[in-house]
Amino acid sequence: MHRPDLEAELERHHRAAYGWAMSCCGWDRTQADDVLQTSYLKVLEGRATFGGRSAFRTWLFGVIRRTALEYQRRNAIRRLLPLHVGPGSMEPPVSGTDPATAVEQKETTRRLTAALARLSGRQRELLHLVFYEDMSISQAADVLGIGVGTARTHYERGKRRLRELLGGRGEL
Repeated sequence: MHRPDLEAELERHHRAAYGWAMSCCGWDRTQADDVLQTSYLKVLEGRATFGGRSAFRTWLFGVIRRTALEYQRRNAIRRLLPLHVGPGSMEPPVSGTDPATAVEQKETTRRLTAALARLSGRQRELLHLVFYEDMSISQAADVLGIGVGTARTHYERGKRRLRELLGGRGEL
């Protein structure tokens, strides 16, 4: 793929790629920015090459995930605490809504964020890819570098655990 085509694809997928980088980086914006920039450089400099064996987006998400893992390994000595989903990190924009709805949305987001933080990393990653990035379980398995059967297991267990944590309210 030529550089102008790569740049166009990266731009087209930037919003979703940034969301995935945030998820891979425990919702740390600074780290996500660094990981995404490094991932884009790998792609544009040819250190990561798209072979066409999957959709470009699936491949790009894999590059971002591997880059985030590299980043975390490099910085493991400097960090004392594991990555986690921080409070308010997934808050949706609430402008233009009435205050009661905004408060309800904020509380729902807080509960969901807290519940997601209690899942295993693999379950959290898989649910993010399926629910927020509209990937199939098969595509998510490709991004995570795991088998489809393993992905299905993590998907089902993650959904079940979220339901338990959210009190079975059907908020999924």
